[in-house]
Amino acid sequence: MKLSQFKFKLPEEKIALHPAKYRDESRLMVVHKSTGKIEHKIFKDILEYFDDKDVFIFNDTKVFPARLYGNKEKTGARIEVFLLRELNEELRLWDVLVDPARKIRIGNKLYFGEDDSMVAEVIDNTTSRGRTLRFLYDGPHDEFKKALYALGEAPLPTFINRPVEEEDAERFQTIFARNEGAVTAPTAGLHFSRELMKRMEIKGIDFAYITMHAGLGNFREIDVEDLTKHKMDSEQMFVNAEACRLVNEAKDRGNNVCAVGTTVMRTIETAVGTDGHLKEFEGWTNKFIFPPYEFSVANSMVTNFHLPLSTLLMLVCAYGGYELIMDAYQTALNEDYRFGTYGDAMLILDK
Repeated sequence: MKLSQFKFKLPEEKIALHPAKYRDESRLMVVHKSTGKIEHKIFKDILEYFDDKDVFIFNDTKVFPARLYGNKEKTGARIEVFLLRELNEELRLWDVLVDPARKIRIGNKLYFGEDDSMVAEVIDNTTSRGRTLRFLYDGPHDEFKKALYALGEAPLPTFINRPVEEEDAERFQTIFARNEGAVTAPTAGLHFSRELMKRMEIKGIDFAYITMHAGLGNFREIDVEDLTKHKMDSEQMFVNAEACRLVNEAKDRGNNVCAVGTTVMRTIETAVGTDGHLKEFEGWTNKFIFPPYEFSVANSMVTNFHLPLSTLLMLVCAYGGYELIMDAYQTALNEDYRFGTYGDAMLILDK
């Protein structure tokens, strides 16, 4: 398929700037693959579609406050620094993006905090915007991380065009986030509240947790029309034995397995064996899923409404069927669904 097939007109006002008041009360569009039927629900109604011994797979990655602002030495120019990942704990080396990049060269020092309490030195150019920073900090590592994160803010995607607010620290994070490493939230998981998950437990639904540290590659523009030539950024992922057991036993019993989000779907499709069973995995994936694609593990999926031309939309179209999903998106536009990270949700059912 071609990039241009995933273009649609998304008015700016359809992009959600704030989350729903309550996590589980965003809207939910239910799409039935077998019949093409579309239903309009509230997210907590998802309970109606699952039963005892069905399994939901969640991504338990935790977003860290990756966006911070510093000042360049001598000129005092304001520089945005986006932390991507720590390269070396001992040397305090971080892989970062800087903006504006043209002002930042190797050897420059950046100062952070009201009292310039944190200093970093640029030691390498990795890409046009990428740099390696060495933070000059003498204390223990956990103290350093705490001080660094205190300077940062929730790294909302740029299409949420507003300043970061107090609520974002909590709402740009799932309630089950525990393994730190993501620079963007696994958005489908944001709809699950403690109350809803308790009700799911009471109904006998099992929860399997995988970890994929979602990176900025999810938002990187595709610059090739031929999708087979696009390369995804690599993201770190972990699938443990317990998740494999829960998912594989559910599949063998004939129970439903629901993938919560595109990061979960990419993870399980990376870690699946030829027999359709999930295998333990620890490593990196750059798997790019777009139509046509044969899925092996989940028979249902929760996802948000994604932006035009995004790899996220392509994965959803691969799962739900290109024409059905693009029609559903048109329905969502007509029915005033909210798009993007803080927007409404879609449940796609195989049967």
